Amino acid sequence: MAGNPRNGRRYRTLCQQQRALGLPCWLCGKDIDYSITGPLASRHRWAFTLDHLLPLTKGGDLLDPANARSAHRRCNSARGNRMTVKTAGTSRRW
Repeated sequence: MAGNPRNGRRYRTLCQQQRALGLPCWLCGKDIDYSITGPLASRHRWAFTLDHLLPLTKGGDLLDPANARSAHRRCNSARGNRMTVKTAGTSRRW
């Protein structure tokens, strides 16, 4: 595949399908504001992004619907390529 696969039709279709589900963020559990679209969505921290359960750097498939998850841009960026998911309210171990 030539070019960036995230600009391809199959990836855009997967994003549209995941967005249409209207699911909350799989990382924090809060609702995603799906009305944020266009150029603003690429910068807005509460906008929808497609995250991957198994990060691409760990061998996850970019186009596998079973690997796709809905996430806030902020949550997705904070997770990075880690396999673990930090749950809300557990910042310290007592």
